[in-house]
Amino acid sequence: MTFSLRTPDRKVHAGVILVKGTTELLDVAPFEFFAWVGKDSLKMLNFTPEMIEEGLDVELHWVTEDGGPTKMKSGAQIMPTDSFKTCPPLDIVLMGAHDDKYRLTEGEKGFIRESYDTCTAFLTICGGIMAMLEAGLLEGKTVTGPRMIVEALKKQVPNVNWVDKRWVHDGKVWSSSSLLNGTDLIRGFATETWGGGSGMIEASLDAGHYPARDVDFKDFHGHHFEVEHF
Repeated sequence: MTFSLRTPDRKVHAGVILVKGTTELLDVAPFEFFAWVGKDSLKMLNFTPEMIEEGLDVELHWVTEDGGPTKMKSGAQIMPTDSFKTCPPLDIVLMGAHDDKYRLTEGEKGFIRESYDTCTAFLTICGGIMAMLEAGLLEGKTVTGPRMIVEALKKQVPNVNWVDKRWVHDGKVWSSSSLLNGTDLIRGFATETWGGGSGMIEASLDAGHYPARDVDFKDFHGHHFEVEHF
């Protein structure tokens, strides 16, 4: 029987793949949403019995190649729960950006490909899309990435359909634009995957004030800065 992420018949394994290059903390922070949709968390938030009954059984994984810590841009370190060898197959994968001077190891590229093959949803936030690009997984895909380099990516990587959106969904790939647009992606992904029913997912998103913003940036009033090369 095919596994359904919407109506899982077993524990869901969700994981952040961390590489040894410096990672953006704001990219991977939205992953914590999955820690708030379990029954214990919903009880703590005093959700209704109907909503609690819809709580998800999700086991969270933070994964590096050797199971050792990895650095964040702001100087903190994350201690993983798993190495590539100990991590079970992931149903949901999330990747954030890594230092643009860092090149993935063959082991990292291999694990990303393996995880893509076995997962139901592969989420990238901001520059996390570049790991999929390095791993050779974006041919013909419609994706987005850091907004300041999308136009440059269109010219330099023409075999991928780059779009200027807050987030975009193509098959099992969910990609988001810059940094905090990852929160928009989480809302879109969670609503489409588990929304409706008792309203538990929508209530969880609203409780955390995950934004519901225009996917085409029509409500963005700041300065859109672009670079010619990345």
